[in-house]
Amino acid sequence: MKRFIVGEMTTPEYYGWWSKRVNDNIPEPREECVQSIKEHLQVVPSELEIIKQDFEKKSSELGKKIKQLEEEKMHLGLDVDIHKLEAEKLRKGKNKAKEDLGSLKTDYKKLHLSIRTAGLGKTSE
Repeated sequence: MKRFIVGEMTTPEYYGWWSKRVNDNIPEPREECVQSIKEHLQVVPSELEIIKQDFEKKSSELGKKIKQLEEEKMHLGLDVDIHKLEAEKLRKGKNKAKEDLGSLKTDYKKLHLSIRTAGLGKTSE
């Protein structure tokens, strides 16, 4: 029976090169690509989520604007009501003054007529 003994087939130079080469295969991060774990694990929102957030922000702003305009409308409505009441009071006062003036004119005419008929208005000589 023949035996074949296989010895080490590598030379010492090859073995040294190979041991250095093993460490060369480990990828090292480049300085410009280094991120912290926190940054690396951070969830990046999708385009749809960004659009949704923008929409919600604008919707909220418009809701506030609508509330502000409704309050302003209410105040303006109250102002209009106040002005209407004041105008109505002035109209009533004007009508009352006209009635009083008309009444005074008729009373004056009656008084003037009664003075004439009584003869007090004529000078007697």
